[in-house]
Amino acid sequence: MADYTAPLDDIRFVLRHVAKLGELASLEGFEHADPDVVDGVLEECARFMQNEVAPLNRVGDIETSVWNQDGSVTTPTGFIDAYKAYVAAGWGGVPFPEEFGGGGFPWLVGIAMQEMMTAANEAFSMAPLLSQGAIDALLAHGDETIKETWLPRMVSGEWTATMNLSEPQAGSDLGAVRTRAERQDDGTYRITGTKIWISWGEHDLADNIVHLVLARTPDAPPGTKGISMFIVPKVLIDEDGGLTERNGVVCQSIEHKLGIKASPTCVLDYDDAVGYIVGEENRGMAYMFTMMNNARLSVGLQGLAVGDRAYQDARQYANERQQGRAVGAPAGEQSLIIEHPDVRRMLLTMKAQLEAVRAVIYYTAAGIDLAHRHVDEHTRTAAQERVDLLIPVCKGWGTDVGVDVTSTAIQVFGGMGYVEETGVAQHFRDARIAPIYEGTNGIQAMDLVGRKLPMRAGGVVKDFLADVGATVEKGRAAGGDHAVIADRLADGLAALTESTDWLMANGLEDVRHALAGATPYLRQFGIVAGGWLLAESAMTADELAAGDADGFDADFLAAKRTTARFYATQLLPQAGGLTGAVTAGFADLMALSPAQF
Repeated sequence: MADYTAPLDDIRFVLRHVAKLGELASLEGFEHADPDVVDGVLEECARFMQNEVAPLNRVGDIETSVWNQDGSVTTPTGFIDAYKAYVAAGWGGVPFPEEFGGGGFPWLVGIAMQEMMTAANEAFSMAPLLSQGAIDALLAHGDETIKETWLPRMVSGEWTATMNLSEPQAGSDLGAVRTRAERQDDGTYRITGTKIWISWGEHDLADNIVHLVLARTPDAPPGTKGISMFIVPKVLIDEDGGLTERNGVVCQSIEHKLGIKASPTCVLDYDDAVGYIVGEENRGMAYMFTMMNNARLSVGLQGLAVGDRAYQDARQYANERQQGRAVGAPAGEQSLIIEHPDVRRMLLTMKAQLEAVRAVIYYTAAGIDLAHRHVDEHTRTAAQERVDLLIPVCKGWGTDVGVDVTSTAIQVFGGMGYVEETGVAQHFRDARIAPIYEGTNGIQAMDLVGRKLPMRAGGVVKDFLADVGATVEKGRAAGGDHAVIADRLADGLAALTESTDWLMANGLEDVRHALAGATPYLRQFGIVAGGWLLAESAMTADELAAGDADGFDADFLAAKRTTARFYATQLLPQAGGLTGAVTAGFADLMALSPAQF
């Protein structure tokens, strides 16, 4: 297994020339996020993740987290020390407000740091990432008392946090939540119920865990309209924030999983536990979606990050393993497998897919910052619309690509990839959860066609398609390889436009048409979005090569154009093949009785 090395050159390129970090640094409050300053921050973060966190990835997979009879959970060797070092370095607070002890950097910078941490050790990374989702929710919906009481220690990482949504009878259908919240005379609530699938719901990394719990008050309306959100800490605190006694929440067990084995997935029982309401009663679902948006972007990032870790392993193996004789190699000598065209095809497919996903996710993260900070209202609105459109694509397509890439990495290793001792199989197992949690990819696809396409009467997706069309024209005008890329992008755009128009027309007539075509449509959308930003990247790389290279060497910039051309000619054509599945309608899907399956 290769040691993890953060892909800082590509991260820096995408930050500067796709996500436009320099423009974000001109916004009020982000002045200190100058690209050169950010380079220094990311270099230090990369060293930390490579040296302190990455070596524990294999350890965590082998040792796993262990549930004890007293309800406690013991994490693998080294995790406590690594987490303490993470907190001491202040990495978790970098993208959060300075008033609560954060660094005040753009969310985009936090996303770049998340990529490195997740690639280093996905299971470890989930503890800080869940805390980030809870922080988002409290920043948006907590009152001043809640913010002052809980956020400083959450932002610092001294306390971790969780999201408690699912129950045995309520997985994706949160309207079926039964956990009860009884109002008390002192303004608190007593929480009783069982929550499942709670990542990092119990552990030994921090002294307290701040659970965000969805529950119902006695007079709540049925379904999702009757859900409220509560803070339920593992350990209660006094008026000064000091820890006092254990709250009424106990970890009854942890799951034995395919992957991310060091991340304890807990069953939590709440028995008359003290809780504090966040915002208003019956608004919990709305509050949940605040944290879910960023959480889904982070899960899409997991596909990228774990995929990149697997790609690095495969790339190293291909440069070390000798097998067979490549065309043109001296007789009687074995060649490195990287000299065989099919291995190169696999590696370049992985590289192109990862660069495409990175571009789309970082672009979307920059949109979050623009939506929050830009001075112009129209720009803020347009940025938020684009973010809303792309979030399900980032999550769904990004995690599907992660599974594809980690699987391909095993193929590069051949039989050795199927052997656990090489370590590459772990990446495949770890990546497999990402298309499932934070809303399955089927749910992401339904969100895309059911909620996002109709935004502004279809105007939001039409604006996106117009931007892709503008890149096509720019590429054709540039000529050469860029015209070749543009022509293939035009084909993908035509297919995506046809699918979009069909869904807008037929999905309104019968929603089953939209739902039947949703999953292939999401994949088609992702493929085209990735091709769009790689086409832009290739033109930018050539401009840099012809002038101020911005610190990038000639080989790196030349590879950008090659990767974009490969993606356009060999991967983008897949988009055209998906239109038939998008527009087939629901008839065949519903034709068989359950007994015929």
